[in-house]
Amino acid sequence: MTHQALRDELQALLHRRSFRYGDFLLSSGRRSDFYFDGKQVTLEGRGLHLVSSLVLDRCRELGVDAVGGLTLGADPIAAGVVALSGTDPTPLRAFIVRKEAKQHGTGRAIEGPSLDPDDRCLLVDDVVTTGAGFLTALEQVRATGAEVVEALALVDREEGGEAALAAAGLRLHALFRRSEFPAPTAR
Repeated sequence: MTHQALRDELQALLHRRSFRYGDFLLSSGRRSDFYFDGKQVTLEGRGLHLVSSLVLDRCRELGVDAVGGLTLGADPIAAGVVALSGTDPTPLRAFIVRKEAKQHGTGRAIEGPSLDPDDRCLLVDDVVTTGAGFLTALEQVRATGAEVVEALALVDREEGGEAALAAAGLRLHALFRRSEFPAPTAR
């Protein structure tokens, strides 16, 4: 399949399965007339395959070594991408940034193979609103010395997240923007 065909199929799946309309309280504390739940697509076989294919293409373009982000939105995406990269000469590694460091065992804030100072990393998430999740992950990954080259979201809600990331020196690449998904019309 071509890149555009993968993107078109994913957009249709996201529109059908991931968008809900009504009155919602978001994790940012804001209210919204729609809710985006990317896990309705990333935790389903075909949806995860489409997402992973598109994200892996971006990883290859950027020359990254590892992909991951803040748990929970990033987890299926990172796992799917590294699974698809398994046939590459140099497969990618995944990492999961915890919301809080473990209080037992190793006390790690980042799970997965260790990130090294020469690693180039792509942060992923299913949605970006204010950018807070990406900024949390960015801080933890930068603390390892690894370079974060970009943040990639399935959907940018277009509510300031891109500007917040730019202010922190991080470029956002959104597979889709909220404006690409028409709201249902009133009947």
